[in-house]
This record gives sequence, C-alpha cells and structure tokens, in this order.
Amino acid sequence: MIDQPPIFLINLEQSSERLEKSIARLALQNFTCERISGVYGKALSDIELIKNYQPLLNKKLFYRPLSKGEIGCYMSHRKAWQAIVDRKLPYAIVLEDDFKITGNLEDVFAAISKIDVPWQLLKLSAYQNRSRTIAFSYPIDTIFNLVVHKKAMTGCCAQAVSYEGAKRLLAATEHFARPVDTDLQHVWETKVPVYSLMPYYIEQDMDFESDIDAISAQDTIKKRFFKRKHLQIKEKILNKKATAKIINSLVEHINTQK
Repeated sequence: MIDQPPIFLINLEQSSERLEKSIARLALQNFTCERISGVYGKALSDIELIKNYQPLLNKKLFYRPLSKGEIGCYMSHRKAWQAIVDRKLPYAIVLEDDFKITGNLEDVFAAISKIDVPWQLLKLSAYQNRSRTIAFSYPIDTIFNLVVHKKAMTGCCAQAVSYEGAKRLLAATEHFARPVDTDLQHVWETKVPVYSLMPYYIEQDMDFESDIDAISAQDTIKKRFFKRKHLQIKEKILNKKATAKIINSLVEHINTQK
C-alpha cells in the first residue's frame, strides 16, 4: 500500500455531521484526515472581513461583491495552504467536506507519485461534477491522465497542492477580490498552472446543501451585466495565452524525458 499523503479537510465548527461523514468515507479506504477549522464568514467582524478581501479591488476585478461565506471559504483554503508551507510538506490533499469518493484513492495517490512534471496544483474533482473541454492530455499510468483543460475547472472540493504551489498561492492571494476557485483560474496572475488528474475519483456530494449559500444569505445582487461581459472577453484572451504557455511547457518537459 502506498503511503498516504497528508489530507486536510476544511470543515466548519458547526458542521459536525459533515465531519463525521467525511471521516467515515475516508476510513472505508483506510485513510485518515486532519481537520482544518473552516472560517465562518458570517461571524467575521468588519475588520476581519477585509484582512485579505479588498472591496475596492473587487469592484475593479469582479462583477459583484463576495458574500461573507465566499470570503470565509477563501480564507479557509489559505489556512490549508499555510499549513503546507509551515510544515514544508511536499504536497497535501485539500478537501472540502462535501466530497464523496467514487474510486480507489490509493490509485490516485500512486498516480500522483508517478507524475514527472513539476506540478503545483492538481484538480481531483469538478464543481458540481461538471465537464469542460480538454486542451491537452498526457497519460500517467494505465488509469490516469494529466489534463490541461481549455479553462481551469471551477470548484475546490478536492485538489492536491504542492509546497511551491502553496507558497505561490499565498503570495498571490494576500489580497483577493474574487471567489477562490475563480482566482485559481487566473493562472496568469497566480503563476500556478492548474492541471487535472483524470478520471476524477472524487465528486462533489450534491446531496449536501452549500455551506457558503446557507450561511451567507445576502440580498439579491443585480449582476453588472456589461461589466461581466467585458471581464469575460478580457479574461478569455489572457486565459488562451496562459493555457497555450502551460501546454507548451508541458510538452517541452515531456520531450526532454524521452
């Protein structure tokens, strides 16, 4: 059996049922996790809310303000990244507590150990189990492929983050203005290429109600339609260039290994 990598589980204090289910699901495959106490956005003071979140930057870079739940979610992931850096871990698995396992995690961890590309972030699941166009795929073993999507997958239900990736993400997100999974898509800003290890053996459990929505109820915000479209066009161009750069770098690395 391959050694288990550190598994961090982001979980809110009041979400004890989720914690129990998450621990039980991992235990079925003889794996354990360490709980990262999630940041409960609704309980944050006005000063705490803007420790990292920048409302003025948000108006410039995003089409709506973030909810308190989204801010708390982002801060929770930064806690997990900080733990990776503080402990100088080669990498760790970071899970949100609404995951479910659909395959053998030992196979996933074995595949990660075989990746000869200097990766920094691996998506191990997709938001609401959605799919997206694949731009490049490279076989790791008989089961898994290292995948570059046309645009990085949203959602942070399950991912592997390396020490270097965590360092870069912490530096790039000391001040943030968008949801965490949206920022991870902005690879030209974070300097952290996003790969997926596919097929995904972890899915988002759709039977769980979103903690972010449930604890961050806010008045309906009228989305700034034209600003959103302007941002989408600008980001599409930047993403296309960044994705091509990631693929070219990956191909170059693969060719040097032959």
